[in-house]
Amino acid sequence: MKQLAIIIFTGMLLSACGSLDLHPLSDGSSETWNSTPEEINMSLNGLYKGDFWLKDNDEWTDDWIYRDVTTEVTGATINGETGFVKDWWTKTYKAIARANNVLQSISRASKVLSADQIASYSAEARFVRACQYSRLLSHYGNIVYTDSILDIEQALQLKQSKPQEVLQKIYADFDLAAASLKTTYSGSDLKRATKGAALAMKARIALYMGDWETAKTAAKACMDLNIYKLHDDFGNLFLSKTKNSAETVFGLPRSITLKVTLGDCQNYVTRNAGGWAAKDPSWDLFCAFLCKDGLPIDQSPLFNPRRPFDNRDPRCAATLVEFQTPHLGYIFQPHPDSVTVLKVSDNKYVENKDTRSIAQYASFNGLLWKKGIDGDWLLNSWTVEPDNIIIRYADVLLMYAEAKTALGDIDQSVLDAINKVRARAYGTAYTNTAAYPAVTITEKNALMQVIRIERRMEFALEGIRYMDIIRWRLAEKVLNRANFGLLDPADLRAKVVKPGLWFFPQTPVIDADGVADFSPMYSAGLVKQIAVRKFDATRQYLWPIPSTEVLTSHLTQNPNY
Repeated sequence: MKQLAIIIFTGMLLSACGSLDLHPLSDGSSETWNSTPEEINMSLNGLYKGDFWLKDNDEWTDDWIYRDVTTEVTGATINGETGFVKDWWTKTYKAIARANNVLQSISRASKVLSADQIASYSAEARFVRACQYSRLLSHYGNIVYTDSILDIEQALQLKQSKPQEVLQKIYADFDLAAASLKTTYSGSDLKRATKGAALAMKARIALYMGDWETAKTAAKACMDLNIYKLHDDFGNLFLSKTKNSAETVFGLPRSITLKVTLGDCQNYVTRNAGGWAAKDPSWDLFCAFLCKDGLPIDQSPLFNPRRPFDNRDPRCAATLVEFQTPHLGYIFQPHPDSVTVLKVSDNKYVENKDTRSIAQYASFNGLLWKKGIDGDWLLNSWTVEPDNIIIRYADVLLMYAEAKTALGDIDQSVLDAINKVRARAYGTAYTNTAAYPAVTITEKNALMQVIRIERRMEFALEGIRYMDIIRWRLAEKVLNRANFGLLDPADLRAKVVKPGLWFFPQTPVIDADGVADFSPMYSAGLVKQIAVRKFDATRQYLWPIPSTEVLTSHLTQNPNY
């Protein structure tokens, strides 16, 4: 708590920005700062610092494989000393302290601001505070809530608040924010929080907390603004060249010029193109994509394990690199006998570094991420600038559908919301039901499973899957399974390629949650166990409180840590 106390106490002191700040925040005196519109704007700009908008890591989920490595989450070693556990706590409370400071000090500018301006500025600070507390509540559960600037002694006396009380305060901030924030910003304005963003983020935390009624209402209010729409091209949405899409409800810009970029790019790029191809999509994710008839791969007559990309939902090939297709200047083919591969630019064959028969550390399961990755990733020393999308309209639609379904309030609007998202992937209107596998079922449990699988196909590699498996209580199931991949090259040739079983030796059984069972293939010696994931359901549905906070304050550690 000492660390938290210092953050709260010094939150009023506006420190200079680091290299990740897109909108610089100047130094200012705590006694006089926020006395002018310019100072307030600088304070608010500082709240959009990338460090304050943390996203869950897809490495913590079953959508992921990173060679034979597990994380603190997928290895069940998370504790109060884990780096990201402490880092998230510290950065989030720092943002809260800054938002609290704006709200408490804005009265200094009352002589030069109108009542509407004060309401607008206050709404923005409340939006940020609500988002930050939402993250703390959903991950740590039992947190400290304060809406005041405190000295160290006061801060050390704080105790944890009841989660439902915190949730109601979050709702109140989002409601006040939505009432005063702009609906849109003009082209010359900085892209900041809007009314729609407040409604969407309120729906998200309500969904995470199982408050279906609030989630439904907030999502519907966002939809009724009629200012957001799905981007025409699913694959194009995530590229660096796509800026300010009408699908983005709330996001942060990136800029190579201002050194606000997406990092760790080489791990996602093919080895032929100069990357490492180390962080890859899992077979679990690959097998979760439905076929074009809307059926899972073990039920659809369209699925061929020898050609596993054929006849799949288009988001499959938009998310993962399809075999024998051009990607980043080369034809991608992980087959062990493909020791050379076509370099597209000069139509010549070169050594194929994307097969493990040539490169030991090529993708361990033969898969690579494609979503958002294009030739721009090879420029500017591996720095790229796609928009940092915090929440988009597809999520609003699926949150609405899920909340209504959970309430048993299933009507045509629920089916329309799901089908709009699915039809966009097929490049057609949702009303053109002959062109895609439209959802028509209305039985509650079956429809909920459809929505869960739809979310997985739609949001892979966007930091969404982790909280989905946490709130659905699926983590103990999907993270207590091994991560499987290809046999070593010699065995792969002998046991899979020679008998004609490439790529998948068998079609795995898919259960109602969209989870594939690779154990028969493993038992038959046809696939390799790469890493063993673990998840401790007795504690891991919440993160631990950082150890330093427990040792130096009145805070109680979460159970079983």
